[in-house]
Amino acid sequence: MTDTSGEPRRMRITGLHHVTLITRNLDATTSFYRDLLGLALVEQAANEDDPDARHFWFGDAEGRAGTLLSFLEYPAMPEGSVGVGSTHHLALAVDSSEELDAWRDYLRGRGVQTTDVFERGRFRSLYLRDPDGHILELATRV
Repeated sequence: MTDTSGEPRRMRITGLHHVTLITRNLDATTSFYRDLLGLALVEQAANEDDPDARHFWFGDAEGRAGTLLSFLEYPAMPEGSVGVGSTHHLALAVDSSEELDAWRDYLRGRGVQTTDVFERGRFRSLYLRDPDGHILELATRV
């Protein structure tokens, strides 16, 4: 690989593309991520590696890398355990403190349990769980 000057370009990671999670029920997952949180359902397909499993992608309306959450549906899979090698939580960004407070009120008004808003120094955040128990953090950008 070379850059525009003809010099060898060092390989580098340029960002997060997507995160894939396991769900028991893609209908409940769709209700949560699309209908409640407002993410776009950008693709519905069978999993290319396991054609018997449904695979849905949520993100921004264009399905851009860095906004994508992918879900594989396995209704009979046992619950996971927390520990080394598992994911603790994923954080979704909101633009302002006022918007974070509005999210807290909106979610609680729809029966979703959330933590209080935490002051994190560089940002503020709150936590909630999706229908499968994944921990989500809503965090201000800065």
